[in-house]
Formats: sequence, structure tokens, C-alpha cells
Amino acid sequence: IRPGRKRRAFHLCRITAPKKMTSTGAKQPVKKGILERLDAGEIVIGDGGFVFALEKRGYVKAGPWTPEAAVEHPEAVRQLHREFLRAGANVMQTFTFYASDDKLENRGNYVAEKISGRVVNEAACDIAREVADEGDALVAGGVSQTPSYLSCKSEADVKAIFKKQLDVFEKKNVDFLIAEYFEHVEEAAWAVEVLKGSGKPVACTMCIGPEGDLNGVPPGECAVRLVKAGASIVGVNCHFDPTTALKTVKLMKEGLVAANVKAHLMIQPIAYHTPDCGKQGFIDLPEFPFALEPRIITRWDVQKYAREAYKLGIRYIGGCCGFEPYHIRAIAEELAPEREFLPKASEKHGSWGSGLDMHTKPWVRARARRKYWEKLLPASGRPYCPSMSKPDAWGVTKGAAELMQQREATSEQQLKELFEKQKLS
Repeated sequence: IRPGRKRRAFHLCRITAPKKMTSTGAKQPVKKGILERLDAGEIVIGDGGFVFALEKRGYVKAGPWTPEAAVEHPEAVRQLHREFLRAGANVMQTFTFYASDDKLENRGNYVAEKISGRVVNEAACDIAREVADEGDALVAGGVSQTPSYLSCKSEADVKAIFKKQLDVFEKKNVDFLIAEYFEHVEEAAWAVEVLKGSGKPVACTMCIGPEGDLNGVPPGECAVRLVKAGASIVGVNCHFDPTTALKTVKLMKEGLVAANVKAHLMIQPIAYHTPDCGKQGFIDLPEFPFALEPRIITRWDVQKYAREAYKLGIRYIGGCCGFEPYHIRAIAEELAPEREFLPKASEKHGSWGSGLDMHTKPWVRARARRKYWEKLLPASGRPYCPSMSKPDAWGVTKGAAELMQQREATSEQQLKELFEKQKLS
């Protein structure tokens, strides 16, 4: 709790917890829906990043980034959901990122043939529901950008891909839907139109920065188009750090106000500092994806981000790639005065390092205060490394030959051509 708050507020935060089903089998109270919560001004905390976290743990393959772990290693997916729930997340997003049929068969991927998109999506929904019911969390079924769109397939073809996933989400009765990680507002709007057909609330986040989508459509215009397509919640996710993401959502908000269009705002940035990124965000950085660790934001960075997001009027606040459970806990702790409770994970975390007063070393005990951590400028410990990188910035997007997708594995010749192009860039 922030300085100046009465001590009794801290106790209130400590004792408030979601109610579970009783041993007699009595049902839990009906959970409020996503729009009911947001309309009431409540703060909704999203979960963090799954593909990066599970790749580091050995359950996701970097490159395709597909979520077959929901079938092959359900215990790993379930455990990560539980950690985000314990950290304070109100939403369990189904682990269905890149779970469209065309992505699961792209460039030699075996998942579509050996498992199937339906099975992956169903397993992800079941796991998310199981964990969500352990607390006061909602289940959000998610779709993301498709290889079909990048390969210039028709609107009908792309929408058919989204509809297959939606059929599973409807069967599993998820609470609401999220269309996330879209670089082109056209495809994002197509996704929203399909998801809206379910009658469930739809959120849509784009992986864009202040410059707008890859066709140059400004953030404000993107937001308006998404709302007109049927989204009740709009914002950004992935590709950029909290600072940049906040700037982008601010532009979205301004665009909505100018057009007299209303929607709730949502933000789920990455947990890496990206001040040197261009239009395509962190995927253009030479460190992507295997050397990003020096850029990881601290829990204190996240608390600042959560406060700034709240001040901007954003009420759905979460994280994407790189956001671990301790980052989500930082959001919950920063906004505990407004929410009037702390997450269970805070039982093992002293506010602003206060738990360090139990450390054996006196100089570490001296760090048990907010002022110390707020003023600290963390060193990287890498004296021969630059603080900034030069993004690749190839500038390719939908329609470029390099972005045309294929079912066959990438050939040696195709790789050689890319290696040569990298030398020249």
C-alpha cells in the first residue's frame, strides 16, 4: 500500500479473497461478466505472457510459437494459469495464440495433422476454465493474426479460419472473446466481426505503436474501426514496452473521443524495454527472441506502468510476452488501494521491499524502503554492450514475397536468400 494510506487499509487488503465452492457442493455466486465489471469502473487485471514463459520452460518451440502444449503438456499450461491467478489476474486467456488451422500447418508444423486445431483449442479452453473456477476469474477465448491474411487470402478465407476457433469457444462457453496481436486493422476488424457473431463481448488489441498499423492507419482510426466492427474493448498488446504502449492507447482514446465513439480501454504490453524499436516493435530487434533478457522490466517499472495506465483511464490492465506472474502481482499491488485487496501471492512479498528487514545482511536490510527502489537505476552488468540496438527494419508486410506463407518447411535455398538479405541490410 502506498505511503499515506491508513494501516487498516492494509489489513483490509490482506483478508479479502475470492470465495471458493464449499465442501457441501454449493455453487459459487454467479461471476460478473467482463462488461459488467468494466461498466462499474472495476479494474480488470489480465494475465501475462504464455508463449515466452513456456518456451523458456521447454514446452513451446520458438519460431512457430504454437500452443500444442495445451495437449502435450497440460500440467505446464495449468500451472502457469494458476500462478497468474494467484498473482491477481481476473482473466484466464485460453492458450490459443497462433492456434488457427493455417498456423498449425505453416512451414512444416506437425500440429494440424497430428493433433488438429480443434483438439488444441478445446484443451486450452478446458484448462483455462478449470483454473478460472478456482477464483473470481473469467475465461477469454483468443484469436490472433493469421498466415492466410499475410498470404493475401480473401476476406472470406480469413474469416473462415477465425470461425473454426469461434466454434470451439462457443462450444466451451467462454465468458468473452479477445482478438489480439494484429498488425493490420483490416484483419483485426474481420476477426471482430466474426467473434461478434457469437453474441459474447469482444475485446480487440493490436500490436502497434504510435505510428499505427503496418499500412499507416493511425491508432485513433484503428480504435474507431474496431469499435464500429463490434468491439466493446480496444487497445494494444505485445511488440512494445509499457511506455510506448501507453502512448499508443492515449492516441486511441483521443481518436475515440474525436469520433464520439465509446469503448473500454485495454493494454497488455511486453516486459522488455523498447525505446529503440521501430514500427514493428521488438521483433525487429537483433536480440529477438533469444537475447532479450537485459531488457526485462522490473517489478517497480510495472507498478509505475499500472499507475499510469489507471490515470489514463484504462481499466483492463495486463501484460504480454515477458510478463511473468511477479509482474502481474506488481499490477495488483500498485492498484490494491483502488481494488481494496491484495492477491494471494502478496503473502510472500513485502510491499516495496519491506520483507528485506528480515535479511541477515545490514546493507540489504537498509534497502527495505520504497524510496530506495524508486530511485534505483539498475545496471545491466554488461560493460561492453550498447544500451540501444539498431532494428532490422526490413519493412516487409502483407503482399511481400518473404511473407507469403507455405505448408512446406522452409527450404535451405529460402534460408540462404534471407541470410544474404540480412548481410545487405
